[in-house]
Amino acid sequence: MADIKFGTDGWRAVIAESFTVDNVARVAWAVARWVCSKDGEASVVVGYDTRFGGKMFAETVAKVLTLKGIRVYLSPDFVTVPMVSYGVVALKARAGIVITASHNPSQYNGIKLKGPHGGPLDNQETRIIESLIPDENELSLETIRWDSSLQKDKIIYTDLEQIYLENIQTNFDLETLRKNGLKLAFDAMYGASQNIIQRLFPDARFFHCVVNPTFFNIPPEPDRSYLMEFSEAINKSGKIDLGIAIDGDGDRIALIDPEGNYIDSHHIILLLILYLAGYKKLKGKVVTGFSSTIKVEKLAGRYGLETVRVPIGFKEVSAIMRKETVLVGGEESGGFSVVSHIPERDGVWVALTIMQFMEETGKGIGELLKEVEAFTGPFVFGRADFKMAQDQIQRILKRCRTGSFDRFGDFRVSHEVAFDGFKYFFNDHEWLMIRSSGTEHMLRLYAEADTQERMETILKAGYNTLMADSESEKS
Repeated sequence: MADIKFGTDGWRAVIAESFTVDNVARVAWAVARWVCSKDGEASVVVGYDTRFGGKMFAETVAKVLTLKGIRVYLSPDFVTVPMVSYGVVALKARAGIVITASHNPSQYNGIKLKGPHGGPLDNQETRIIESLIPDENELSLETIRWDSSLQKDKIIYTDLEQIYLENIQTNFDLETLRKNGLKLAFDAMYGASQNIIQRLFPDARFFHCVVNPTFFNIPPEPDRSYLMEFSEAINKSGKIDLGIAIDGDGDRIALIDPEGNYIDSHHIILLLILYLAGYKKLKGKVVTGFSSTIKVEKLAGRYGLETVRVPIGFKEVSAIMRKETVLVGGEESGGFSVVSHIPERDGVWVALTIMQFMEETGKGIGELLKEVEAFTGPFVFGRADFKMAQDQIQRILKRCRTGSFDRFGDFRVSHEVAFDGFKYFFNDHEWLMIRSSGTEHMLRLYAEADTQERMETILKAGYNTLMADSESEKS
């Protein structure tokens, strides 16, 4: 049987190769054993997104959990990850299981695990569950009577979207947001947030709000390169104030301005700091990943807020949110959480927060971005992913660890920081970062500079230097 390992954000595998009913049952059995080792009544919330086989795999999980006497709150339809996470808190469950492969291509599916706090399990808890995964699936799932489980309340169909909606209605003035004349466009990327946004803002202009498990061969990731159609449509319309794109399982977000310009995660986290600290006068730490813009420290410092850098993966952000007051938690990939919400990334929640910011100030998204850059200065961030063999990736990372690089092309390194990857600073506002992906066989390069041209030049110089160095080492 396949060796199942959880990465920075769950377990993902190709459907019908490693992601099979038997392997899903193995993971569910491990989770069941872990849940039953805890005190109190055992219950688990289970949901799935719009990927192929989601409902079937979720029902497999539910069947396995009932064998250990665990009550299952099962979503009858696709839901976002934050809906499951909030459902865990609202229903006082011990854990949450979501069938999703996040932004991976359509041939993948996967599993994300959530704790009783409404956020991702930490590394220690995940490793324990990994250790409990049996080598083989010895369960006879076909002997479990579904109707009997429903009748005995072992499996309870639960409208997680409605539970989540009621929480939104408590925390946001939806009537004002609907009446303020803000013209929205929304791209669901064929994902699980399509229903909730259509319920909240039926007058918005909608894109890709149907279920299509192939995603038309475009990964459901709110990356600039995957939102060109959406951006162009907004630009041509001339009637849209804000474009919102949310990834396939609903926990990550990107924005588009009225001219069709992409607003990345780095500018979004700065907008959230400006709103919550600058306008609302709220306090708390700002927690962000190692790859996020260095402008975070600059803007947070303006309001006397401490910035904490953590390794890549929102579970690292969530761990601090569980223990301390965090105003904004976010990561470079587009996942954010804010104060007063669960310690979980939530694309819909962040979209509503940005809309509320615009409504309360009466300013467009462009005006607010200008306010940010008036203090931080303009900047451009870029990332390039390169698929390569694992041994080549390890050779490159080994050279990084030994401090072999003092320049990349024309860019001389002033200093470097090794944390979750290797960040090479050329001055106080330009840098290159190198790290391997935690979910795929990829080397990732990140760069920040004042202009698009400078950023692209840094990425190119970084790649060329690494490839030349790697080839010379092989020879």
